[in-house]
Amino acid sequence: MTQPDYFTRFENLAFDRTDDGVLTMRFHTDGGPATFTGQTHEDLPKALEEIALDADNRALVLTGTGDVFMDSIDGDSLGEIFRPAVWEKIRTEGLAVLQRLLSLPIPVVGVANGPATVHSEYLLLTDIHIASERATYGDFPHPAFGITAGDGLQVVWEEIAGTARAKWLLWTGDTIDAATAERWGVVNEVVEHDQAYARGLELARTLAAKPRLYRSLQKQTLNQKLLRRIVEGVPFGMALEGLTAADLAYQQ
Repeated sequence: MTQPDYFTRFENLAFDRTDDGVLTMRFHTDGGPATFTGQTHEDLPKALEEIALDADNRALVLTGTGDVFMDSIDGDSLGEIFRPAVWEKIRTEGLAVLQRLLSLPIPVVGVANGPATVHSEYLLLTDIHIASERATYGDFPHPAFGITAGDGLQVVWEEIAGTARAKWLLWTGDTIDAATAERWGVVNEVVEHDQAYARGLELARTLAAKPRLYRSLQKQTLNQKLLRRIVEGVPFGMALEGLTAADLAYQQ
């Protein structure tokens, strides 16, 4: 099995694949824990498209680097998001990421290897979700910046955890630990920290061994409602998020 060129194309995404077709995509910054940037935002939908088109991929493990899934963001790197043309680019990319993650023709195992307080919705959209005992979940950027959480968090957390819990998490900016996330039905398993990735890989290998058509069609069957909610809720939510970003710029 040859290594595709997309394995080395993206600045903040690292790839590795087992001989039996389990691809790992790991968020990182310079080989360490990831800081989410505008470049990550632009590259992620492209990477997911490459993954979908690569017939050698039989399952995907989505995780972070070191002891962090993702807990920091470089807001300035997103550009002048108060400008309509810039925000429309962000809005298009944001919707594409969520749609493509849900529509991958292979099962996805999410591994929260530590704090997931930036784009935790990526983990919630996976087909099986494993958490390290050190994982935490929440929404750091939107409450901190004073920008509406309209880029998918509001839809995914409500769908997975329920309306009251989603409202509490997104209003307060507080976090929950892995045990609470499991109790809320957000996480399938909580494991010892140093076993999280190994457990995710084990599950992904089990799924990868199933027939190709089964893997693809099961993915569609189980994600139909979530995909519909994403398509309905994210374009509107991101339009409102853009308005709050513009309002902040106007006040400065």
